[in-house]
Parts: sequence; structure tokens; C-alpha cells
Amino acid sequence: TSSHTLISTCEGNCGVKFDLCSCHSTCMSLEYCCTDYKEYCVEVFPYSGSILGGTDFIVLKASFNKSSEIICRFNHNINTVGYVDENSRGHCISPLLYETGWVPLHISSDNGTTFSRVGAWLSVHTGKLAAQFKATMVNSTKWQYYGTADVGGTLKMTWNTSLVSAERVNIELWGYSETGKPYSDNWQGEWEYLYSLAKDQPNSGSFSFLPKPAENGFSSWELGSLRISPSNYPDGMWNVQAVWTEDHALAWHLEEKFRQNSTVWALEKCLAWDQLENQLPNFLSEIIDCPCTLAQARADTGRFHTDYGCDIEKGSVCTYHPGSVHCVRAIQASPRYAAGQQCCYDSTGAQVLTADSIGGSTPDRAHDWGSPPYKKPPRIPGESHWVYDVLSFYYCCLWSDNCNYYFKHRPSSDCRSYQSPSSAVVFGDPHFITFDGVSYSFNGNGEYTLVTSAKKRLTIQGRTEPVNRTTIKATKLTAVAMKETPSDVIEVRLVSGHNGLEVLQNQKTLSFSEQSWMDLHGVFVFSPASTNVTVMFPSGAGVEVRLREGTMTTTVLLPEEFKDSTLGLLGKMNGDAKDDLTLSNGQLVLNLTNPEEVFSFGASWAISNNSALFTYDSNYLLDTYYYVPRHDHTFVPVFSVPESPDDPLANQASEICSGEGSQFCRYDILVGRSPSMGNATKVSFQSHISLVEDLKRVISCGWLSPPKNGKKKGTTYVQGAKVQLSCDDGYTLKGSAERICQENGHVEMHKTSNHSHDIFTQIFYVSKNYFTSNWKYKEFSNATPP
Repeated sequence: TSSHTLISTCEGNCGVKFDLCSCHSTCMSLEYCCTDYKEYCVEVFPYSGSILGGTDFIVLKASFNKSSEIICRFNHNINTVGYVDENSRGHCISPLLYETGWVPLHISSDNGTTFSRVGAWLSVHTGKLAAQFKATMVNSTKWQYYGTADVGGTLKMTWNTSLVSAERVNIELWGYSETGKPYSDNWQGEWEYLYSLAKDQPNSGSFSFLPKPAENGFSSWELGSLRISPSNYPDGMWNVQAVWTEDHALAWHLEEKFRQNSTVWALEKCLAWDQLENQLPNFLSEIIDCPCTLAQARADTGRFHTDYGCDIEKGSVCTYHPGSVHCVRAIQASPRYAAGQQCCYDSTGAQVLTADSIGGSTPDRAHDWGSPPYKKPPRIPGESHWVYDVLSFYYCCLWSDNCNYYFKHRPSSDCRSYQSPSSAVVFGDPHFITFDGVSYSFNGNGEYTLVTSAKKRLTIQGRTEPVNRTTIKATKLTAVAMKETPSDVIEVRLVSGHNGLEVLQNQKTLSFSEQSWMDLHGVFVFSPASTNVTVMFPSGAGVEVRLREGTMTTTVLLPEEFKDSTLGLLGKMNGDAKDDLTLSNGQLVLNLTNPEEVFSFGASWAISNNSALFTYDSNYLLDTYYYVPRHDHTFVPVFSVPESPDDPLANQASEICSGEGSQFCRYDILVGRSPSMGNATKVSFQSHISLVEDLKRVISCGWLSPPKNGKKKGTTYVQGAKVQLSCDDGYTLKGSAERICQENGHVEMHKTSNHSHDIFTQIFYVSKNYFTSNWKYKEFSNATPP
């Protein structure tokens, strides 16, 4: 045996499997860890904190002694000083970072000579961080508008005192700025200590002050955050334990000139921004179009996610978007310029556009959430967005009434080029509905390819196991694993007891106890509850897993670009239902009503050992799936529902299962022997039908402008919508006063005058450059008043 395989220490070997023992994350459940695994491959608590740093966290299960001098190294290049507490536990302080997501962590106990312990730290965007981990700016509107007309007096902030373990604290202002030529290599973003508001204050959890214009030129800093840190450190010392406010516009310390006439000051800034934008490249042509309706926006979970600044599930507090009830952001930043898209909707579910309302959605030069590889503008989470998209909104819209300048560069996208994704689903004792709408059941026992797309390098696999090993001849989905090369592998599986879902990243369990959103490598995962996981890939593909009655309902959403490139149990996504059931060898299932033929189609999609994405971290999984053929040939399911009037469950099946899809519900009750599963299957079937309905294509005629010297009534531009036009006093309308958007995307006119003028097509500006409007109408006469 080579000396390598006889190694039995995890020092410097985390993630490696040896012959004698393992330092891989699966070793715990396989009970095969090297004895010092927990000493060197460490977990930390808490595992996450603000991107601005200052969080104190404990290194779990590793032993330190009083003389240990702890240095914590983040991302191989940022060191912070840790300490050992009275219980001999090691602590680290998280640093200020310019990226979100998991950051490698190496810990030294000999003052930085050797870094033998390895872990990871999750850096979180300030907007996504729970309020209890931030200092609160009390009455934030007052902070935002401080110094504008009639806004003054004292400002107050509060914080949880346990976040800073010190008797006395300093209150410091830090500023953020970006320097260098935009889109060049020397474009940089940087946080900097500016000055202290107060020193040696009691750590009481509250601080009030009367702001005054900053001295020494500091009032030129317009964006920053206040930091509360122990007063025994020198001013502005980096990476010490601290709690920060949200990043915000520093209205309260701007120069005296701002306070004397804030609207004039802000207009000047707005005009300068307008000039700058004219020189920067146009990013509007490369961002995704918005969904037409709120239903579409909430259903397209692979590409759009709730904007935490305007969330219908949290009471629709939409400060920047009055009149909207919900906004979403495009998850992925645009490829070249890392720009973001935002889409807002009103209570009727219609888009709110900037051309009609100050509450309209606005695209972003810099995506609010940042984008990989982060670290440099415009990809720095939160801050790049503030610099390019938010401060300018304050100048033009909030501190002065010149929003037209802002909307000129940040117009809402309408939805005329939006294409809904296609959806497919697996649910119950596995029943399948393909992308093209074919439904069937396949009760194979094993691991199978649900979707594979060579063109997009996406693979999604599913694992099934018998509902009950002894008596019931039916199976159910218990795990799905997926990857879009070169992303991390994400696996979602039922926990033992089948009452929750577990998420694994590259075979290591992820905890969502602190954060519901995670930026991983080439993939995002959102899990707001243990019954609910959404996985989002750069291609726009989305996978939703929902736990219902001990079964996993798995929905796959694929954008139009996947057309003609998918194979597997969820079919060929090409709009043709006839070829959906294609075996892995290319043969077609000829008779969909023949369950044996459908069964052999399913079996053909069994995966191989070398293509498996699953984690085999128990002897049960190794014996049941890894060391045997992936499709269990000995398991023959019940193919059809037995109809026996004496069956004690027959009545419940009749009561619960009715209407479309009832055959699946009946199977799960009468073969699966579970009324609750039958009911869950009915719910899953119906929610899929609703999803397909929500994602149906919506025809839009695009925005329609009011006539010159006139008005319009109606701000909805989708099929069937009416817009009424009228003139100001003293003007006569020529052409029709009512427009209706028709299903061909053209507009029907209701004649209200008998002037015959040529029909012409208005040209108007939207984010895709100049488009020709589909609202066809007769010319308006802007006649002089009689």
C-alpha cells in the first residue's frame, strides 16, 4: 500500500477519502471519519453574517488553549484577529468583503504560522440580512430626506447590544465610493473610514444625534454606513467586532448648500448624472424583458425572484414604487454589463411602467445583488447599484422633482418580447407531466434521468424508492440531483422520517437555519422553509421542490432556449406531444396506454455509476443504489388501479379524487394505500395546471402614449385592454377615442369622429431601442383653440 493511503489525519486533508478513514463530509453518516476530523474540518456558528463584516463567530468542536493566538484567514488573503474565550472556544471576526456567498476560511492558532483548520463563511448582502443583525435607523424616511424642506431635528439609531461585546462603543461613519473609468480594468470600489460621530459611548443599544454638515470635505461622500464598534480600538480599525446600519444616502451630513436649497442642489447632481449616463454604454438592449403579469412573474421562478424592497407576502411596503404591490428582479445579471432588471405590478396584476407612473419598475446599470465574480464594479453586491442606480434616483426623483431625467435612462421594459418558460412536473407515486403536456405514471425503483440537455449542459436526476418495502408495489420520488456544468452539484432529498427536505452542495449538507438564500458556484438556492426549495441556474432553468405528505413534488421550468434540446423522463421540449416518450436509445413509445411499454421507456433512462450526481452517504444508499444496477429489475409495480367495490378505501378515493387528473389520485389511494398521499397528488396536479395557466403567453401591444395636448385613461396594454384618449379643453380629437389591444397585438379603434386621416404608427422609446407600436390609430389633430 502506498504511504498516501495509510494517512489517517485530516490536517491539510479536508475533503479527501483515505483507505483507513475519511476526511470527506460524508464520513459522519458513514461513521468512517478520521479521529481528528472535527478538529481540522471545522463548522462555525453562526455560519453567516453581513458582507460589511464585524460578526463574532465560534469555531465549533475544535480545541484551543488559553495561549492560542488565533488568526482567521478569509478567501486566502484577508486576515482578522480572533481570540479564545473563557471556555477555551476559539472565535473569529468576519471581515468586510466585496462579495457574497461562501468564502473559504482557514484558521491559525499559532499567530499565522500555520493555518491547519479549514471551514467556510457565508457573506450576506445587507438587504437580505435579517433586521436583528443590523443597527436600525429609526424613522428611516427622516434619514433619507434629512436637510430637505422641513426635515430636521435629531436622528436616532438602535441596535442589539449583544452584537458588540463591549461596555463602551464608538459610532463611526464609513463611506463607499467607486473610482477609475467605468468598465475599465482600473474601476474599483472601496469602503473607507471617514470620521467618528461619537466616542466612548455606553453600549446602551441606542444613540441619538443632531446631524450637522460634515467638515474637512467629508460631505462630498454621499453613500455610507454607520458602524458601532468597541471603543478600545483605534478609530476606523478594520475588521473588528461591530454592528452596521444598512448602507444609505448620507443626506444628514451633506454640505450647507444642500440644506439651504436641496432641490437646486439635487437638480445639479441629477443633470451631471444625466451627462455621465449619456457617455456610458447602453445596457438596456441586453437585459431580459419583464413578464406581462404578476402571475407570470411569480411563476417564472428560474429567472425572477421577489425584490425584498416590494414584497406582496410582506405587506407590499414599496417605498420606491408607490402604486405597486409586488416587484421581482431578474436573478441573473446581464452577460456583458452585469446589469439588472426589475419588474413591478399593481393590485390588478398589471405591469407598472415608468412612462405612466413614478412607481414604475426600473432596470439597473448594476444588479442590486451583485454578480459573480463580484469584487469589482459593477458587480459589487448592493454598493455598485447604489452608486449608479439609487443615488441618482434620490437626486432626480426624491430630493427634486425631475424624474423625467431618471426615467430617460431607466425606462421600464414592457413585456412584448417576454417568453414564458415551459414547465414539467413529477409528483405522487411518481406521476409525470412532460413539458409538452403528456401525462403518465412510471413506478420504477432506482435512479433515472429526468432532464438532460447537452446544449445547455444541464442534468437533473431523480431517485425513487418503494412507498413501503413489504406490501405496496408502487414507488415515490425521494431525491433529485442537478448540475449545469460547471456549477456545483445540488441535491434535494427527503430527510429520514420524510417530514422535511435536505439540501446538499457537492455532497455536503447545507443549513438554511440562518439564511434562506445562498449564492453558490454557478447556482442560487432559495429555501424559506424546510418543505420548500428552489434552485436557479444561469441558463434561467429553475427547479422547485415542494414537500407534500411525505412526497416530493418536483417542477422543472425551462426557458425557450432549451427548445429541441431536452431528453429524459420529462420529455422532449419541442411543442410536439407525440415524441415525448423517447427511450434513451432513440426509439419512440408507440402506445401510451400500454403501461408495460411506458415502464420500459422509464427503465431505459436509468443512470450509470459514472454519471450519477447523488450522494451515497449511508450503507443503505450504497447497497440499494450504488453497488447494484440503477434500475431494479426485480421490482414490478402494479400497473393499473384495481377497481374493487369492497376496498375499504374505495369511498375515500371517490370523495377525494374527482375531475381532471383523478386517475393519479386514485392510484395513490388504491395502490399506494394512502388517502393523504392521494390528496397531496390532487393538490400537486391542480397546482401544476394553475402554473401552466399562469405561464400562458400574454399578448401585449406595448405602451401607448397620450395624445399631444390630451390625456389617456388606462395603463394596461395586454390583449383585451382598453385605453381611452381625450383632449385638453379647446382641442378636438381626430381619430378614435378608444383603443383595444387585440390578439394579433394590433389595436382595434372605435370610431368617434368622421375625419378621415391616414393611419400612422407612433414611434416611442422603450428599453429595446426604438420599436414600432402596435396601437394603430388615426392621427390626432392638435388644432389651435377655436
